[in-house]
Amino acid sequence: MQPTEPPRALSWLDAAGLIVGVIIGAGIYQVSPDVARGAASVPRLLLLWALGGALSWCGAMVYAELATSFPRTGGDYVYLSRAYGPWAGFLFGWLQTVVIRPGDIAAMAFAFATYARVVCGGSHAEPVVSDSALAAGVIALLTLIHVAGVRFGTRTQNFLTAVKVLGLATLIVLASWVRGEPRDGPMEPFPASVALILVLFTYGGWNEIAYVAGEIRDPSRNIVRALAAGLGSVTLLYLLANLAMVHALGGIVGLGTSRAPAAESLAGALPGADRWVAALIAVSALGAVHGLIFSGARIPAAVGRDHPWFRALGEWNPCTGSPVRALLVQGALAIALVLVLGSFVHTVLYTAAPVYLFYLATTLALPILRRQTSEAPPVRMWGYPITWAAFTMACAWLAWSAVRYRPSTAAASLILALLGLPLWVVLRRIRPHEDPVRNA
Repeated sequence: MQPTEPPRALSWLDAAGLIVGVIIGAGIYQVSPDVARGAASVPRLLLLWALGGALSWCGAMVYAELATSFPRTGGDYVYLSRAYGPWAGFLFGWLQTVVIRPGDIAAMAFAFATYARVVCGGSHAEPVVSDSALAAGVIALLTLIHVAGVRFGTRTQNFLTAVKVLGLATLIVLASWVRGEPRDGPMEPFPASVALILVLFTYGGWNEIAYVAGEIRDPSRNIVRALAAGLGSVTLLYLLANLAMVHALGGIVGLGTSRAPAAESLAGALPGADRWVAALIAVSALGAVHGLIFSGARIPAAVGRDHPWFRALGEWNPCTGSPVRALLVQGALAIALVLVLGSFVHTVLYTAAPVYLFYLATTLALPILRRQTSEAPPVRMWGYPITWAAFTMACAWLAWSAVRYRPSTAAASLILALLGLPLWVVLRRIRPHEDPVRNA
């Protein structure tokens, strides 16, 4: 019989590399001009990026306490099941499995395909293969890497993370050497509230550590170390990158009016800057796809571990130390979304609405779970309840903003999420079972 619990094979450095690898994708290069227009000044620009890091840290500390108190693979699935009942964990696992995680993987695979095409022949060159085919191919390849074994997968992740951090650091150094001509004039206005949403989007991924908590050695110590190292590194890199681009482009107006800020920042220092920057972004997106596949497969694996109807997904291969069936199902769903949705924008809109609602539900679960046990958690959230309340309000506001911005897409996502409830009722009647999450 195959085991249903993974080995603890990840160090804190592996976990920190996973966090950095997932967070730093293509977002920082795409949203910087909009954020600059929303800020309208360099101090406010830096404040927005620092605030994004601070809010992400508040959320990370919620997950740090939960992950060290319940160090099982599955993340939110485990916490929601214990706080609200098995139906909530199942609903989260259902939505993550069929909507959110395959959509995230597909979106970043499209980003990789877009920039890889620029590297190979320019953005206007006739593509040898379509973006959809290239995105589907990279998902299949990286899924097979993880199927080959957890150790092979983490080494690949650490390598890709090192390359993308080195690339971003190179951008910072070279752009700092370039002194752009000062630019003045009006910028097209952009709402500061929406700019903050975009900033937080680029920080997305800090919660990935919760999904692999059951695979981290000495979790009570290493989870916090990994979060601090990962989020601290990303925040510093984002602040320095924005300062460097402002310097190279002649001020906040230059950044706010730029169409390709990273490439334009390097144009005066690096011949063929467009392809160099496209290669950097392609590697960043590739690392994000890799990290999303690695941590995402742990969600259906956790559902399969606890629910007999999906037992096959919860089995871990004893030779490779990976959830092979969960990886293959996740990869197939992501490839299907690539082929059906066909673009980066459509896949992002497909996943936007429910994400912050589940962040909100998990954050609200923290005081509930504290009341359920008399034991002190190995790691207690810093600044509670002020930091907890700040993140709770931020999640509620972001969820409402997503619904208001794209109501039809939000409705489609939520309807698909709610389909998990009748499925849960039917499956419970077919084969009732005890709840191992709440009884663990």
